[in-house]
Amino acid sequence: MKPEIFEFSEWVNSSDPQSLQEIFDAMLRNSGFTILNFVDHTFIPYGYTAIWLLSDSHFAIHTFPETQQAYIQLSSCNKKKYDNFINKFNNLKFYT
Repeated sequence: MKPEIFEFSEWVNSSDPQSLQEIFDAMLRNSGFTILNFVDHTFIPYGYTAIWLLSDSHFAIHTFPETQQAYIQLSSCNKKKYDNFINKFNNLKFYT
């Protein structure tokens, strides 16, 4: 079997750490991903980064509060879970 990685990245129109964490944590779980670990960091004076270690790779958020945006990245070796996530993301209203 040939190894494959499915990658997705996008800008979203939000930089609120709490809402981004809640939204994407739920989306990952509802897409079928198993979360192995979660690490986040708030930068001073502003900025936020969060990383979810998944059983099928990882997901990350990097905020840019000065423009009220965040950059998200998903890497997955599981096509079904990846597709589930993309379908859920496409139903969100805050992406650019």
